[in-house]
Amino acid sequence: MGKFEGQGTRFLTGAVLVAVVVAVGLIDNFFLIWLFLGIVYLFAFYEAMRLFNIAEHNHLYAYAAITWLLALFYPNPDDLFFLIAIVFASILAYTRDFDKRLFLPILYPTASFLFLLELYESFGVASLFWLLVVVALTDIGAYFTGKLAGRRPFCPTSPNKTLEGVVGGVLVATFTGFFAGSVLADWPQALLISLGTSVASIFGDLFESYLKREAGVKDSGDLLPGHGGILDRVDGYLFGGVVMVLLLRGLL
Repeated sequence: MGKFEGQGTRFLTGAVLVAVVVAVGLIDNFFLIWLFLGIVYLFAFYEAMRLFNIAEHNHLYAYAAITWLLALFYPNPDDLFFLIAIVFASILAYTRDFDKRLFLPILYPTASFLFLLELYESFGVASLFWLLVVVALTDIGAYFTGKLAGRRPFCPTSPNKTLEGVVGGVLVATFTGFFAGSVLADWPQALLISLGTSVASIFGDLFESYLKREAGVKDSGDLLPGHGGILDRVDGYLFGGVVMVLLLRGLL
């Protein structure tokens, strides 16, 4: 058990986070879920601004808040990303000296949070539960498998992540996610969607690790004891949620 010593804070924070998410899901109210995701989004947006080294551009927070407010009323929240992209490109073309880095926090994490809200709007709270199960078990399965049997590094971006851990996490998440998704899809689709979402969550985690290495920081923030920042905790959902929406649309 020596490999797991000192992880009490991490496990406790994780348990509290899961309890909060489950409570919000059980209430199953659109406004509450919009509000909850919005709070998480704004913290994630703040951390992304720091990672992209554009934290001094405080006006972007107003744009982020306006975007999320529009998502409360607009029937297809994920479409708002394309509207924002057109506005950004139009400003860039008109001014010719607009800082292109300012689009980065609109791409990540804004687009992903809009897809998470769309996931709930189009497929209900059961889809969010499915996503939670797949991404959480990918992370947990990879952690424990890596601790117990990890030998080969997965890639240079995240040297602590092992190939054995990644495979173990994806297998655990895929087969458990299959049961969680069976209320929305037939078994072949549930299995495929769980697999795609699990693999996407691995690369969501990897992408955030890349951003942190580029920024020269260990964590995206320090809000969550034992986990770091908000992005450190939701990175897998930011890729997994997008892929789940696309697969649900394409396969159901």
